[in-house]
Amino acid sequence: MFFGINNFWTYVIGALLIILLPGPNSLYVLSYAAQNGVRQGYRAAAGVFIGDTVLMFLTAAGAASLLRSNPLLFTIVKYAGAGYLAWIGFQMIRGAWRSRKATGEEKPQVKMERQPRPFRKALVISLLNPKAILFFVSFFVQFVDPGYATPALSFLILGAIIQVFSFLYLTALIFGGTYLAGQFSRHRKLSAGLTSGVGALFLGFGAKLATSSLG
Repeated sequence: MFFGINNFWTYVIGALLIILLPGPNSLYVLSYAAQNGVRQGYRAAAGVFIGDTVLMFLTAAGAASLLRSNPLLFTIVKYAGAGYLAWIGFQMIRGAWRSRKATGEEKPQVKMERQPRPFRKALVISLLNPKAILFFVSFFVQFVDPGYATPALSFLILGAIIQVFSFLYLTALIFGGTYLAGQFSRHRKLSAGLTSGVGALFLGFGAKLATSSLG
């Protein structure tokens, strides 16, 4: 046991694999960085970091037990999150199709949609991310020994590990998305198609959250 953490290396491997799975957090940061550049991409990433930190704090404070013992509360949370993710997906698809239908006389636009307040939007997406909710509530807590004298230290170490992985992964997405945006900047239909695809994935994430359970 390592500072009250059971199966430490199992957690490290599991956390890495979970971070690499596509989710609304990473897709939003990728698409926003591709549309608005590296600096704005990190603004969105900051929202993800804060959102994940809040979820970790709530998990450590007992939110997992609260959600498990109150099915109605979990139902409210998951349907609110599902609706928000689906709304973002719909907005992205609508923006992409508006750009694709633009007349040839208009100046080509790389940005499918001007998305204000990327930090706030990314923060809300992070708090309603089905992958993050199920990870922290069902997976994260299993590695903390309830008998350890200072479980807060255990949660802090586990949280730091997941945040380091998240930072490295989002950094790769930000620079990768910015590079790809430059390559596709002259291909409006392709850009619109990619944005529509991301929007469709957000609709899928909303559906996944709406049908999820804590097990």
